[in-house]
Amino acid sequence: MNVRAEFIPYLIVMAGVTYLIRMIPLALIRRKIKNKFILSFLYYVPYAVLSAMVVPAIFFASGNIITAAVGFVCAVVVAFFSKSLVVVAGCSCLSVFLTELILRFFS
Repeated sequence: MNVRAEFIPYLIVMAGVTYLIRMIPLALIRRKIKNKFILSFLYYVPYAVLSAMVVPAIFFASGNIITAAVGFVCAVVVAFFSKSLVVVAGCSCLSVFLTELILRFFS
């Protein structure tokens, strides 16, 4: 069996699961959600999922845990002061780059 023939069942299952995850809430919940706890929970779900995906990747992106930690701390500090995403990413990348240069200079 070649690779393309193996790929089709996986694609169908993935499409079905993705469709079901999006359609089940629409099919089951017919009226507006008024519960404050559920609304606040649903409000923070995208932030939690994004954090769960991005934060582990940050610490393995540069290949050095020290530079990754410096970049992460820099991003958190700059984001705390309500700067835009481009500014946060740029400052974080610059801090990782400068930390790499400093570490190479002293080693």
